[in-house]
Amino acid sequence: MAVRMDGGTVAAGIRRNLASRVERLGVRGVHPGLGTILVGDDPGSVRYVAGKHADCAEVGIRSIRRDLPADADAGLVADAVRELNADPACTGFIVQLPLPRGVDSAAILDLIDPAKDADGMHPYNLGQLVLHVGGGITTPQPCTPRGVLRLLDHYGIDLSGREVCVLGRGITIGRTIGLLLSGRGVDATVTQCHTGTRDIPGHIRRADVVVAAVGKAGFVRPEDVREGAVLVDVGVSRVYDEAAGRYRVKGDIDPACHERSSAYSPNPGGVGPMTRAMLLENVVEMAERSAGLRP
Repeated sequence: MAVRMDGGTVAAGIRRNLASRVERLGVRGVHPGLGTILVGDDPGSVRYVAGKHADCAEVGIRSIRRDLPADADAGLVADAVRELNADPACTGFIVQLPLPRGVDSAAILDLIDPAKDADGMHPYNLGQLVLHVGGGITTPQPCTPRGVLRLLDHYGIDLSGREVCVLGRGITIGRTIGLLLSGRGVDATVTQCHTGTRDIPGHIRRADVVVAAVGKAGFVRPEDVREGAVLVDVGVSRVYDEAAGRYRVKGDIDPACHERSSAYSPNPGGVGPMTRAMLLENVVEMAERSAGLRP
């Protein structure tokens, strides 16, 4: 019977551990703070940011919010970034994407102090992943790929020598998870598929592990999955449910695939909670570095 890799349960354990670490930091007079910059009132973004601050309250991390109007221009967003860069109460922060049309997201992210990059997506921090093949990274790591590896590790899934098929080449996970998977100590063999890949189903069928991050509901079908494969569902789509009369979140992997797998992450409830937990872990690690508790 396939193992359901419950990200919510694993993330709850991580938050308990982080709460203890935050308490120890407080004794030393160090108080981690997570900042968020939210532009506009997109319902999904608003809920996501609210969830991050709820997690902060649970762990004991200070919340620092910068909410900007939907018509904020690049200059106003850049000013908010510079403000959090200079704020000593802010250990790390994120700029919630997407930004309004006409605001260059890459240029805004480039303004973030790499040492305060809670998402691990600054060009400098991504470069550290490329350089440190053997591990020993002391900079923030991308939250979603890190969360995927922590989830697999929790369930005792050894990736060494395994064939991993990554579907998608987005910066959030598709292009970054390969760097973590192929690093020494993990040692998976990674194939990355995208819109230009020929015979994607064939690549999926050969894989021991499938990481799906294309944002197309039900993209991975049961006939494309080898018996006993591990399925990690990262993609999120909002699909209208006619019977219920509302939208539902659907993953990239058809749930009918689960019975063919040895382990799978549900969606929702799998990788999503792990991503949020890794954001908090990045912030706590930043604070621990400032206190001299880690390299």
